[in-house]
Amino acid sequence: MRLKKIKKYRKKDYMGLVYIAPWLIGFLLLQLYPFLSSLYYSFTDYQFFNDPSWIGIQNYKKLFTTDPEFYNSLKVTIVYTLYTVPGKLIMALFIAVLLNQNLKHIGVIRTIYYLPSLFSGSVAVAILWKLLFMDEGTINSLLTSIHLPKVQWLGTTSTALVTICLLEIWQFGSSMVMFLAALKQVPVSLYEAASLDGAGAVKKFFHITIPQISPIIFFNIIMQSITALQNFTSSFVVTGGGPNKGTYVLGMKLYTDAFTYFKMGYASATSWVIFGMILVITLLLFRFSSGKVYYEDGGDF
Repeated sequence: MRLKKIKKYRKKDYMGLVYIAPWLIGFLLLQLYPFLSSLYYSFTDYQFFNDPSWIGIQNYKKLFTTDPEFYNSLKVTIVYTLYTVPGKLIMALFIAVLLNQNLKHIGVIRTIYYLPSLFSGSVAVAILWKLLFMDEGTINSLLTSIHLPKVQWLGTTSTALVTICLLEIWQFGSSMVMFLAALKQVPVSLYEAASLDGAGAVKKFFHITIPQISPIIFFNIIMQSITALQNFTSSFVVTGGGPNKGTYVLGMKLYTDAFTYFKMGYASATSWVIFGMILVITLLLFRFSSGKVYYEDGGDF
């Protein structure tokens, strides 16, 4: 009897492995293997059509000492991140607060605001954005219709960067949904007590709403920072990294090194620098969030 039970439990264990096998195989082949391979290639001279040869830290040394494009791309990426992350979160929170009101057809309105995020990173959306902001595009047509001069949105370094930043900020739907869910969880009793004490809407927002939803704000800061540091599509499709490499983010440099010059080892080193930046920024955010992010159980990270 005991032996039958053991066999029965073992059979259940095997069935569990069968169910997770597709995901596990996909993870090993499509995520873990490329992840470890890129780490190895970053220490090699790998020209795609030739076998990789070990060169130690030379790729990293070249990146930080003799490659001016790296520092330009690093600067552009940092500026892009500093523009898009606050812009996206402020817009998402603002719309979430508006949609938290009891309005007619609120479900339809929420869906409309969320739709752009469904196409986040989409090449089709990037092409549409380029058509909107090109010299003879819709935006300039609207400007000329009200007797304003055309703007070279994609023709100058500053305006081109702003244009791709606007594309990223416009796709705030996922953050908005999370903020909206968090706002629904804020106890109404807190607002009622604040009203009795004479607090206005602004004080309620900064002293009740923000602390109560701070875990979601913190989570969104991390996720949107990661997204911004990995940006590639908007730079590649909308501006091609130009003009004068003013939108040449690290993701664009990685792509160019890998698939234009076939320097797979060098591109792998760039990818690990991006990974390192993400890791450091995430750790710093966790470090500085201690005591500033409110949790109901009183804990923090």
